[in-house]
Amino acid sequence: MGALAFGAACHNASNEDETVEPMPPTTLTVKNQAFLDMNVFVYRSTQRMRLGTATGSNTTKFTIPPTLLFGTTALRFQAVPIGGNRQSVSQEISVTPGDDIDLMIPP
Repeated sequence: MGALAFGAACHNASNEDETVEPMPPTTLTVKNQAFLDMNVFVYRSTQRMRLGTATGSNTTKFTIPPTLLFGTTALRFQAVPIGGNRQSVSQEISVTPGDDIDLMIPP
């Protein structure tokens, strides 16, 4: 908390004219061709976070929390069927903030 107050106190007035564009969200689009709904998780190293549920036979879009991304970050995605036992994990991919990632779950 002290660092935030210090950073605000050191604000340089000459930079006031510069505008910082907000980073667009990083998204994951899941095309679930399977019948079963899937819980979708993202892994960063050993950290696992649930993104939500991809409904069967539909396309669902998730936003990857910006707290998981630090520049270019290696992520993996996992789809766990609700009411089934066929789990799948993607290969590790490099993701940069603002990327749009597509994931297809086959039938």
